Amino acid sequence: MGCRVLAAHGNADLIWGHLSLRDPGGAGVWLKAAGYGMEEITPERVVLIDREGTRLDGQGRVHLEYPIHTEIMAARPDVGAVVHSHAEAAVAFAATGLALRPVGHEGTLFWPPDIARFTATGDLIRDRALGAAVAEAIGDRNALLLHRHGLVTTGPDVPTAVMTAIFLEKACRMQLQVAALTTAYDHSDEDEALAKRARCYSPAQLEAAWAYLVRLLPREAG
Repeated sequence: MGCRVLAAHGNADLIWGHLSLRDPGGAGVWLKAAGYGMEEITPERVVLIDREGTRLDGQGRVHLEYPIHTEIMAARPDVGAVVHSHAEAAVAFAATGLALRPVGHEGTLFWPPDIARFTATGDLIRDRALGAAVAEAIGDRNALLLHRHGLVTTGPDVPTAVMTAIFLEKACRMQLQVAALTTAYDHSDEDEALAKRARCYSPAQLEAAWAYLVRLLPREAG
């Protein structure tokens, strides 16, 4: 469900990008299988992997960038789900070098302070060392811009991680639109941003917004 919501809201990129869920029993990490678009993911198209990327369950192939998920979860016991996508607005915004500012509600999830960034490479996060570097860069934050690459978001569960990715794509897109017109634009100050973050994006609000996006998905045939 989470993959399909991502695909419908600015985070699709053909067969690339992925969503993971920490196994509730501690067996490893469930990850979207490689070779499928996010909108194609069903319960049969996910795989259970360990920290080395070894497939423990499921029939699909393992994404090369699995270390993004396994290393963040190893470093963050509070994280239950991770999104990595190539959202175009996030890639374009990172390239500007601008600080992300809350020109709308969405930006308050990521500022203050400015959103975390990973600039060591724009290449694929293809091994545990790079995955550990991404985990260090995101720290205890909810999101990260991978420069020249995409975004990473985290959450205690799939709905939170997915909604955070959707809001980050929208925040980047909105600021790009404003920045194309002026270099001096209005945004919330720190006090207003923190207040809006608490009011607009409480767990109850996120749950309701998630339920709405799920309702928008096309119903399964049959």
